[in-house]
Amino acid sequence: MTFALILFGLLVLTGAIWLLDRFWLRQQRGKTAKQPWWVEYSISFFPVILAVFVLRSFVLEPFKIPSGSMIPTLHVGDFILVNRYTYGLRLPIVNRKIIEINQPQRGDVMVFHYPVDPTVDYIKRVIGLPGDEIVYRDKRLWINGKMQATERDGDYNYVESGVNFLHTERYNENLDGREHVILVNPDRPPIHLNGVERFLRYEQCRYSEREMRCTVPAGHYFMMGDNRDNSRDSRYWGFVPDELIVGKAFLIWMNLGELKRIGLSIQ
Repeated sequence: MTFALILFGLLVLTGAIWLLDRFWLRQQRGKTAKQPWWVEYSISFFPVILAVFVLRSFVLEPFKIPSGSMIPTLHVGDFILVNRYTYGLRLPIVNRKIIEINQPQRGDVMVFHYPVDPTVDYIKRVIGLPGDEIVYRDKRLWINGKMQATERDGDYNYVESGVNFLHTERYNENLDGREHVILVNPDRPPIHLNGVERFLRYEQCRYSEREMRCTVPAGHYFMMGDNRDNSRDSRYWGFVPDELIVGKAFLIWMNLGELKRIGLSIQ
């Protein structure tokens, strides 16, 4: 969001100088006089900044994955592209929806502004839609009373923060016919109760040592990381309102440490 504000500020500044030169400065200095450097640079950069601003605000936006909460779907260091118009066109900066297109679907990998601090962007998977009852009990997921199918698919080991070696179990999870891979760490509890915050609409949820149960409010979504025991998500900080949605992640376009990941689609 900070970058968007900087980009918008540069757009306004260079655009204002371009207009000023077109309708006033040019006549004042005459046709043969040389443009001041600040006018020349502004006129040169204005169309570039405008194109980047429009593309980034309404079409595609790049993001870099900073943490391992979405392993194995997304790795630390992945550069991804996010479709900004999948869930509707929104005004830049204020993020207010002006045209409705599609609604988030269960299983989508979605980027959104973190409800606790909207200046920070998060990426998780959509688990619960408005009105859904979500139960996470003994590391199994129920949606509206139906346990979501999982199938063991071996182990998955990785190094966290370059230091800690972690052993996890790998599962294929099916959400309404959409399969994706999740990781479960058998050595960690289903939920860390001391990490649960008193978030907005906290009364929609109930917690115990074995279980979390939440009813998703209207206009909100319940998000979880694929790395289930290494993800701070809606289990801990609550629901994501529609007005904080950024877009749907769909492609890994770069990873300088793992070149083979370039071009992978995000499922």
